[in-house]
Amino acid sequence: MTGALTDTAERMAMLPPDVPRDAVIVTRNLQRDYDMGGEIVHALRGVDVNIRRNEFVAIMGPSGSGKSTLMNLIGCLDSPTGGEYWLNGHRVSELGDDELARIRNKEIGFVFQTFNLLPRATALHNVELPLVYAGRGGKERKAMASEALARVGLQDRMQHRPNELSGGQRQRVAIARALVNQPSILLADEPTGNLDSATSEDIMALFEGLDREGQTILLVTHEHDIATRARRQVHLKDGRVERDFVTGGRT
Repeated sequence: MTGALTDTAERMAMLPPDVPRDAVIVTRNLQRDYDMGGEIVHALRGVDVNIRRNEFVAIMGPSGSGKSTLMNLIGCLDSPTGGEYWLNGHRVSELGDDELARIRNKEIGFVFQTFNLLPRATALHNVELPLVYAGRGGKERKAMASEALARVGLQDRMQHRPNELSGGQRQRVAIARALVNQPSILLADEPTGNLDSATSEDIMALFEGLDREGQTILLVTHEHDIATRARRQVHLKDGRVERDFVTGGRT
């Protein structure tokens, strides 16, 4: 444990001097270009952002603003063309594919609009999957997955398959799966996009509860009423940060 803490402290000490020591996400002049049939598209044109531990941040912007590209870079699903990115002290912009996969599994929990659950697997087994990839034993996996499902209020639905669950329950399973590895950050991409307004309210109340527990959350949304539930909003336009402000969220 001491070694792990020392390693974390050493990594955090490598951050730029102007960055808060509790920063989980740090980008400096982050850029991403795509070659679209010979035409270069500048999806990100130099994004600087710091996200501190325990923050609840909404990323907003119109179609083509770069928010999905930024989410993919922060989630280690893509690599930048230029600039630098640190995740929990790891200089991600310099890592290879194998290291990226390891960091992605250990440090990041993903929640998607379409849930991405295995249709023939129970809720419990769906939540166990990241632990399988992490090499955890069967007994430990079951205990950790059960705890994560209880955390999102699904302790009585563990043996149900996705087609036996409502849309809101499926998203709760997806959130439990994202939390089971105790990630540094929770990345949610339009998590209420496939849900009705009442169910969206329930899911956002769950995110607010996780925020109060100290979970760092980064949520991409195009819905202003969803974004107001976060404590901070970062608005992108044409691949750059247009506005970055604290909202206070709801209590």
